[in-house]
Amino acid sequence: MEIRQAKFQIGDIVRHRIYPFRGVIFDVDPEFANTEEWYDSIPEDVRPSKDQPFYHLLAENEETSYIAYVSEQNLLPDETGEPVRHPDTGDMFDGIADGRYVIKQVHTN
Repeated sequence: MEIRQAKFQIGDIVRHRIYPFRGVIFDVDPEFANTEEWYDSIPEDVRPSKDQPFYHLLAENEETSYIAYVSEQNLLPDETGEPVRHPDTGDMFDGIADGRYVIKQVHTN
């Protein structure tokens, strides 16, 4: 099985194609790497294939912020230019530059 190149990168701001949420990518799996229970909980008519990149997002909707795990086929670039309001963005990123979050650099002495 061929592993596809991920379309999005860590720091990209994306939105879900179907559901009303958006977020910033903080990790990428080259293919599905969650539990079968999680996968089976997705309604069958919208269940994505496992052989594509899956993204870990610091996500938000109108009510709350949370961690989301989303298939590449269900993500689109977020064109709003708005920052993501998730409380953990400051732990992982140094802010936004050129429309995407900049990964925090680890400084060692």
